Amino acid sequence: MRTLCSSTLIGEALLILFAALVATQLSDVSPATVWTVSGIAMVLCIALCGMINRPGAVPVGWALQIGLIASGFILPTMFALGVVFAGLWWCSVHYGRKVDEFKAARAAAEAAAPTA
Repeated sequence: MRTLCSSTLIGEALLILFAALVATQLSDVSPATVWTVSGIAMVLCIALCGMINRPGAVPVGWALQIGLIASGFILPTMFALGVVFAGLWWCSVHYGRKVDEFKAARAAAEAAAPTA
């Protein structure tokens, strides 16, 4: 799960950077606001990468995704990115947990199997 979630968050941080570059040129919002909102989101994404295996990291990730969607009221491009990455976050958490459960079951089966 850690690999999937971290990959999603790093990709999200990079796309936020690219979206900020576009928003400064196309948006009627001030560049300072664009870079403040984008900078906070990028720092949170990167900080959360190191906390994935800690208790409460997944709900914090969900709060980040909801925050990105809500920031769409300031920067419309962030709304679209927030929705896309909320879906990717769900997939990362869901399938990451399934892979972790499979690995744990396989390790338990190997430990219980008699050795020849």
